[in-house]
Amino acid sequence: MSSTALTRGTTTQAIISLPGVYRPQADTRLLRDALALEDLGPTTQLLEIGTGTGALALAAAAEGARVTAVDVSWPAVATARLNALRQRLPLQVLHGDFAVRTRGRRFDMVLANPPYVPSPQARIPSRGPERAWDAGTDGRHVIDRICADAPALLRPGGVLLMVHSGMCGAEKTLDHLERAGLAAEVTARASVPWGPVLRSRRAWLQARGLADSGDEQEELVIIRARNN
Repeated sequence: MSSTALTRGTTTQAIISLPGVYRPQADTRLLRDALALEDLGPTTQLLEIGTGTGALALAAAAEGARVTAVDVSWPAVATARLNALRQRLPLQVLHGDFAVRTRGRRFDMVLANPPYVPSPQARIPSRGPERAWDAGTDGRHVIDRICADAPALLRPGGVLLMVHSGMCGAEKTLDHLERAGLAAEVTARASVPWGPVLRSRRAWLQARGLADSGDEQEELVIIRARNN
């Protein structure tokens, strides 16, 4: 499958998504819009955590940033590399855990669209497309890791841009980042229709107090945090 490229500038080729790889959706577009407000250039060292198709990483590369993209999924790594070749943009794509693969490196910007959907299963999936969205019973399994690791990943003045569902608690994310020494704020919000995953979990989400019976929209938030 393919979707319209999410890059800025003159890069307009379609983004390819191999089977099992999370395709660009509303959260990707919201993060793309936040990225468009940042000052990127040839000296910008940027990391994307959980790159998926590589759409956002390529958007940054199209602006001249030097981009490293990481994903735990081999199909995602292959997809991002394929899209970089098709668009003729330089992109370093690494497979594995973001903290392990970037140990000792610091960046001017970190982008993250992590798994954030609350799941009845506390165990995090180790394979399959669910890896792109299931994030434990509170949806914060990866979010909390990013909050904890952000100070070590960012250079002084560096910026983290992260998108996640309002179900995960934007205030909790801000608190975690601020306690880690970053200046954090919500810079954008959007409401999108529930997808099939949330609809299938309606009863469980209601029982957990994460949704009301009439809910049909999910709030997405952009968190921006600066390493002072």
